[in-house]
Amino acid sequence: MFLFEFLHNYNPQPILLRLGIWNIHWYGLLITLAILLGLFLVLKMAPSKKQELQDLFFYLLIFGFLGARIYYVFNELPYYWSHPLSVFKIWEGGLGIYGAVIGGILTLFFYARKRKISFWYLADLLAPVLILGQALGRWGNYFNQEIFGYPTNLPWGIPIEIANRPSQFLNYQYFHPCFFYEFIGNLLIFGFLFFLLRKRLSKNKFFPGIVFACYLILYALLRFFLEFLRLDHEPVIFSLRFGQLFAVLAIVTGVFILFKNRRPLFKVFRK
Repeated sequence: MFLFEFLHNYNPQPILLRLGIWNIHWYGLLITLAILLGLFLVLKMAPSKKQELQDLFFYLLIFGFLGARIYYVFNELPYYWSHPLSVFKIWEGGLGIYGAVIGGILTLFFYARKRKISFWYLADLLAPVLILGQALGRWGNYFNQEIFGYPTNLPWGIPIEIANRPSQFLNYQYFHPCFFYEFIGNLLIFGFLFFLLRKRLSKNKFFPGIVFACYLILYALLRFFLEFLRLDHEPVIFSLRFGQLFAVLAIVTGVFILFKNRRPLFKVFRK
């Protein structure tokens, strides 16, 4: 399969284009494309709230990004404690999706209160867009050689430069493409969430929080199991990686939202 051959043989580089002193990084380009695509899809789904959603995206971009960066820096605290200026080198990569979600939720909460719009309506509307943006953004991690797993001999294993490998794996060449596993998983979750959202909006039977709760549960389950493969550094608490602890919290939160709505999930597919 061509895609597997590409992953197995191509050596990705973080910089797409060099323009004098300016460099265009794959990571930044893909994040920008994800944001623009997300805004386009949201406006298509809710054209009557165009101005409110455009304003909301501006705030989400700022505070979601801050949350994502803070989460990542916290995970790599020993390094950034020794290299404080590197905190601002965002072009080198380093964003944590859980931080973005937390920053986004807080932004949604205060924005919804200020504009007197249902928080759950906004959360449900944005959930499919968020997971699609995550899927696209994972390719930015690929070009930065950030999200990979243990060594493997599988035909889709990806080469990792020595400088980016943990020291105990210097004699290996190919590693699990965890970014790709998450990319595929995120696309599947997006398809489910988008179907769920369209079904509710088209029938005018929108169950508040259902889509957002499913996003929390499904993505957290995916991330929890993928964490067993990943080699990037994260604090370990109670024998679980930090990302897994956040995944457990997200699952519990999602289940609570479903329970709070007091509607079994299977009813969403009736009629």
